[in-house]
Amino acid sequence: AGGFADAFSDIFGDIFGGGQRGGGRSNVYRGADLRYNLEVTLEDAARGSETRIRIPTMAECETCNGSGAKKGSEPKTCPTCAGHGQVRMQQGFFSIQQTCPKCHGTGRYIADPCTTCHGGGRVKQHKTLSVKIPSGIDEGDRIRLTGEGEPGVNGGPPGDLYVQIHLKAHAVFQRDHDDLHCEMPISFSTAALGGEIEVPTLDGVAKLKVPPETQTGKVFRLRGKGIKGVRSSSHGDLLCHVVLETPAKLTDRQKELLQEFEEISQGNAQRHSPRAQGWMDRVRDFFGS
Repeated sequence: AGGFADAFSDIFGDIFGGGQRGGGRSNVYRGADLRYNLEVTLEDAARGSETRIRIPTMAECETCNGSGAKKGSEPKTCPTCAGHGQVRMQQGFFSIQQTCPKCHGTGRYIADPCTTCHGGGRVKQHKTLSVKIPSGIDEGDRIRLTGEGEPGVNGGPPGDLYVQIHLKAHAVFQRDHDDLHCEMPISFSTAALGGEIEVPTLDGVAKLKVPPETQTGKVFRLRGKGIKGVRSSSHGDLLCHVVLETPAKLTDRQKELLQEFEEISQGNAQRHSPRAQGWMDRVRDFFGS
């Protein structure tokens, strides 16, 4: 019975708050989610680790057991909304139901508040939690700790705590998803003649053969020497960027040898310095045009 009229009533009851039956809302709310920013080293992010964090939280007041009322007293039914948590306001042809301004929707008010929580029912505390950091976690990833957020209201479930990961700057490596990058300074003689150098990795030292005539900016890729991400099936790579180091604090003999080398090289610049010679040719063409 009722049919359309009941459906019509339910729709507008949901919109304006009039669809409640049996004495109003339960006012049970889930607790708020919290966020904690956690800095981790590149090594811990790559290998995984476990750490402990200390966070502020709002816990149930033990003095009043969360009621907010002084010991020996109880919250009273709100006289403004008669315990419904809602009040009806007439605006023209419409009757709008709103949250009660006196009890803020709880249906009760505290005449004699608890001296510990001052009527709030909760007090600020700190708690220590253990956080497991999975191997391969990256900047911006979040770890969810279920039920470790703010406690619920009126028996509602607690929220969750989200631990936001931030990577500390590393002295050697820069991370790009599963790949690692590093600068590799080499001497002028090694770049020209070639040789074998040691390259740091997260797992120790690796040997790298530098071919003769290596130019600055050259990138060498060491496959599998990067990081295996949380959602990856294999390790990334380590990319070594060659930086040619200019000799400093030269002795007279070193200067003499380098001057002699320069004079010999200038005798056949096209062969020994093709990039420099090509650049000079383009400059001459530019100003000569």
